[in-house]
Amino acid sequence: MLYFATLRDVCDAIIPLRQCEVSAAELMDRNALRAMEENEDMPEELKQLPEGAAALLIDTSANDKESLLAQMREIEAKLAHLPTLVPIQFTTDKQLYNRYWSVRNGLFTSAAATRPPHTACIIEDIAFRGEILGEALTEVRELLVQTGYADAVMWGHLLDGNVHFTIFPDINSKKGVLEYANFMHQLCELVAIKHEGSLKAEHGTGRNMAPFVEREWGSDIYALMKRIKQAFDPTNILNPGVLINENKDVFVENLKHIPEAHSLIDKCIECGFCEVTCPSKNLTLTPPQRIVAYRHLAENSTSGGKNSILKQVREVSYPMVETCATDGLCSIACPVGINTGLLVKELRWQQNGRMAKFVAAQIATHMAGTTSMLRSIMKVPHSIAQIVGYDTMEDVTRGLFRVGAGTFPLWTRYTPSGSKKIGGRLFPTLSTSDTTEQLDRLNAPTVVYFPTCITRSMGGPSFGYEEKVDLPSTMLSVIKKAGYNVIIPERVDKLCCGMAFASKGFRREAERKEQELNAALLEITHNGELPVVCDMSPCLLHMRETLDKRLKLYDQVEFIHDFLLERLQFVPRPVTVAIHTTCSSKKMQLSEKLYAIASRCSEKVVVPENVDCCGWAGDRGFFYPELNNAALSALKQGIRDAGEGYSNSRTCEIGLSMNSGITYQSIVYLVDKATL
Repeated sequence: MLYFATLRDVCDAIIPLRQCEVSAAELMDRNALRAMEENEDMPEELKQLPEGAAALLIDTSANDKESLLAQMREIEAKLAHLPTLVPIQFTTDKQLYNRYWSVRNGLFTSAAATRPPHTACIIEDIAFRGEILGEALTEVRELLVQTGYADAVMWGHLLDGNVHFTIFPDINSKKGVLEYANFMHQLCELVAIKHEGSLKAEHGTGRNMAPFVEREWGSDIYALMKRIKQAFDPTNILNPGVLINENKDVFVENLKHIPEAHSLIDKCIECGFCEVTCPSKNLTLTPPQRIVAYRHLAENSTSGGKNSILKQVREVSYPMVETCATDGLCSIACPVGINTGLLVKELRWQQNGRMAKFVAAQIATHMAGTTSMLRSIMKVPHSIAQIVGYDTMEDVTRGLFRVGAGTFPLWTRYTPSGSKKIGGRLFPTLSTSDTTEQLDRLNAPTVVYFPTCITRSMGGPSFGYEEKVDLPSTMLSVIKKAGYNVIIPERVDKLCCGMAFASKGFRREAERKEQELNAALLEITHNGELPVVCDMSPCLLHMRETLDKRLKLYDQVEFIHDFLLERLQFVPRPVTVAIHTTCSSKKMQLSEKLYAIASRCSEKVVVPENVDCCGWAGDRGFFYPELNNAALSALKQGIRDAGEGYSNSRTCEIGLSMNSGITYQSIVYLVDKATL
C-alpha cells in the first residue's frame, strides 16, 4: 500500500507501473477511507492520512517466491522517484493482505452506509488515458467540490485509468435535482470533451448517461448507433431509452423520492443484491420491494389517522409481513448491511394485540407445561397415521388446514413426534452444587448440553426415520461416545432462549426468557468455564446475540467439528447424503464444518445448488407452507442421487423433507450412525 499527498501524485505512478508485472493497482481517496474509519479491519495508518491524500493498493503475483520478490523489487525501483507519505512497502502476510483488500472492497459499502439521510446513492465510472489521468482526476475532484458534492467518494482500477465515484444528491427537492443536473452536464464537458475520456468505463450506459451519449461520441457515430438499434430492434422493445434516448432530461425525470421512513432501512440504495437469497422472492416480495413499499406507506401516512403506517401495513400484511422469513440472509448480501427482517419483526411487534400478548405471556410463564403438552400432542397424529395410513391422515389434516384458513397448523408425515421428558435416568439434570462435586472427581472433559424447547417438545422421530429415538437422546449418545461428561441444567423444561418470542415481536417475553437462560447457564458453567452445546442452530445464534459474552456457546455442528471429530471412531457409510446449511449456520460460517462432518460419515456428500433459506422460519411453514415451497423449489432436483438428508435445525428439516422426497434429520443422527 502506497500513500500519496494528492490524487495527481497517485496517478503519476501509473505509467511506470504499466511496465511491471502488476495484477491490480487500486485507488482509494481520502473521502473513501474516511467512510471506512469505523471498520475494525481498517489499518491504523489509513486513518491518519491528511486531507487531499490518497492511497494506491498494488497487487502482484508469481508462481514462485523468487519471481515474486524480483517483481516486488522492480516495482519499488520504478516508483522510488515518487514522493510518498510513508515508505513503499509490500507484504506477503496473508492476514494483512486480506485486511487491505477488505478495506478496498468495503469502500462503496461504507460510503453508502454513511451517506446523509434521504439522499440517493449514485455511482458512475469514468476513464482517462494514463498521460492525462492525474490532471483529469484532479479536475473531477474539484468539480465535485464546486457543485456541492465534496463528500463524494472516489476509488477505482487505476491501472486501466478506470475510476468510480459515488455522490449523494438530494433528489427529494427540486433544488437538489437541479444541482444534480448541473453537475452531470459539467461532468460530460470535463470528461468527454476537454479530456476526451469515457463517460462509462466498464458498466452499462443506462438512462443516467443516455442524454450525453451523442455529446461524447459525436452526431455521426450517434446516428450510426441509432441505425444499428433500428436494424436489430425495429419496434424498440429491447431496453427502450437505456442507451438511445432523445429525451435530454430523462436522467432527472421520474426520480423516486427517498423519505426518512425508518432507521432500520433508510440506508437502502435499492440495488437488489439481496434479492437472490430471499425465500419469498418468487412468492410475494423481496427485501428491496418491502423497503420500497414501506417507504411509500411512510410517505402516505398520517399520524394516528386512517392512513397511519400500521393501518396501511395491516392491509398488505400477507406480502409485507406474514411471508417474510426474517432469516437475515439479506443483510449478508446487502452492500450496506440492512436486515429487512428486523423491520418486519418491528411491524409484528406493533401489530400484536392484547390477546396475543396475553397468550405469549402465559406460554413464557408456563414453559414447562407448554413443552409437556406439546410432547403428548405431537405423538397422537403419528399413532393415528400408523393405523389409517399416512396418506389418509395427511388428506384429513390438509383439509382441516384449508377449512381453518390458517387457524390450524399444517401437519404432514414429516412433522416430528414428541420427545422424551428431560429428567430421570435417561436425562439426568444437575444443580450447581452437583456440578461442582462432579467436576472435582471427574478427569474427563465436560460439556453443558442445553436441549432447546423445540427439541424438548418435538424432537422425536417422524416418517422415514430409521431410528426411533429422539434428538436429545441421540445428542447424548454422540457426546458420550467421545468420552465427554454431559451436564443438563436443572429445571431445563422452564428454559427457552427467547428466539421464538422475538421473531413474533413479543419483546418483553423474549427478554424475560433470555435473562432466565443467561442466569441458568452462567450458574451451571461457573461463569463460562464449561462449554455449552445447543441442538438448534437458530436458537444458538440468538443465544450468541443476546447472552453473556463469557459463555462459550456452540451449535451442534461446531461442537462436533471442533471438539469431537478426533475423539470419535468413524466408519463411513456407503451412502450419498444431502446437507443443508441453515441461515443461522451461514451467519456463523459453519458451511465448511457441516460438510467436513458429513464427509467423515458418508461416501458422498451433495450440496444442492440454488438453495438458500428453506423458508420454514420458525413456525411459518406450519401456517404458510407456500413460503417453504417457494424457497425450496430447486431442492428436489438439487439433491440428485442422495438418499438421506441432514441439517441442524429440527423445524427446517420438516420443510426440507416435504420438498425433497427424502427424510432430513439432524446431522447428529448421521454422526451417531457412522461412529462406534
